[in-house]
Amino acid sequence: MSSATPRAGVRGRLGEVIFAGLALALGVFALVGAFTIHVPVGSRVGPTTFPILVAAILIVSALAVFVGVLRGRVGEAEQSEDVDLSQRTDWVTLLKIVIFVVAYLVLIGFIGWAPAAAILFGGVAWSLGAKRWWVALLVGVVLGLAIQIVFGELLGLSLPLGPALEWIRPLFP
Repeated sequence: MSSATPRAGVRGRLGEVIFAGLALALGVFALVGAFTIHVPVGSRVGPTTFPILVAAILIVSALAVFVGVLRGRVGEAEQSEDVDLSQRTDWVTLLKIVIFVVAYLVLIGFIGWAPAAAILFGGVAWSLGAKRWWVALLVGVVLGLAIQIVFGELLGLSLPLGPALEWIRPLFP
């Protein structure tokens, strides 16, 4: 919250309460997930340290926002030259983006990380108004492959190749 106003409309308060609730839920989810990580025996600072820290920051921040909203302190409405406050939320575009994110989450296990990321990138670009959707998809393919090779193959992170890219594995022993 940049500068706070002592009074705001119901819509501003509701938006900030929803934000605080989502941040709190995400923090609790991260905290619960952190305790399900397998920690090797004998490690002082294990793989749960950073997730627990992030979860704690999320939870404390969400509670601070919620308390602030209850005290009547909400952020000012956006006053920018490129924001038209008279326009309503474009729910169709938002729904398209949500569909592409869910499709990404479903497809990643079947077709691999890079192709799923390419579909996500191209689909979100199209949803946001890209004139040439095929260029956005092509950029998504190039970025997905580059990230797959650098992070998945060279750095050894767990990014599933999928059946379309299984031929890459022998190139990076």
